[in-house]
Amino acid sequence: MLGLVFVFVAFLLLVVFVLVGVAFLTLLERKVLGYIHVRRGPNRVGFVGILQPFRDAIRLFSREQYYPLMSNYLSYYFSPVFGLFLSLLVWLLIPYLRGLVSFELGLLFFLACTRLGVYTVMVAGWSSNSGYSLLGGLRALAQTISYEVRLAFILLSFVVLISGYDLLGFYFFQSYVWLIFISFPLSFVWFISCLAETNRTPFDFAEGESELVSGFNVEYGGGGFALIFLAEYARILFMSLLFCVIFLGSDLYSLFFYVRLTFLSFLFVWVRGTLPRFRYDRLMYLA
Repeated sequence: MLGLVFVFVAFLLLVVFVLVGVAFLTLLERKVLGYIHVRRGPNRVGFVGILQPFRDAIRLFSREQYYPLMSNYLSYYFSPVFGLFLSLLVWLLIPYLRGLVSFELGLLFFLACTRLGVYTVMVAGWSSNSGYSLLGGLRALAQTISYEVRLAFILLSFVVLISGYDLLGFYFFQSYVWLIFISFPLSFVWFISCLAETNRTPFDFAEGESELVSGFNVEYGGGGFALIFLAEYARILFMSLLFCVIFLGSDLYSLFFYVRLTFLSFLFVWVRGTLPRFRYDRLMYLA
């Protein structure tokens, strides 16, 4: 019983720290995009704008909640909640050497959670009962299914290499050499697939502002939009962490590991500030 309480408290603390990390990831993104665009990022709230994410969160969650009259209310209301739940649940996979949860089939659990994440976007787009959001949801569905196949194939090649599905296998396997040196092209393809998987530029067709008026989340405002936003950035952080675990050694007790993790998160932002959006048919052709 005591062990269960310990795991529950540890997971609760993990969720809190992930959400704080997401808050500062949004601040990093806005600052970096500001420098790329040669303008100032957020710099008013707190010292050099460090409290800006918390102000945004309070403003979003304190707004009046509304929902479209013609929407399918229950699925419209719960899909952002379920999406955030899945984005946080997958953090159980972090390969600590002791404590929390140890999965022997961790990579299969990761693939199952990412596949379920597609449904939240699709249901959010469908239940809003808006043409734009439905198109955004369908785009996200086709795109994510296409790129998940590639993610699964890349993962399977490493499963064969380490002879298991447990993420701890990567920790022991990379004691002497990182896998990025053995399989650099594969790591590059994995990074591109992660961009497509998390709906980031140049693959952000589910949120195509230029043609879909914000895409699948067009009918969401306030708290619902904030939950979708949190789920997306929690997924980006997790994908960065997974890249570090698979390719860059997975010593979670080293400070240098978190430097690499921050750099990977920065790469997601850098790509957004550099590359234009693809055309949708070109994306599917690339897949």
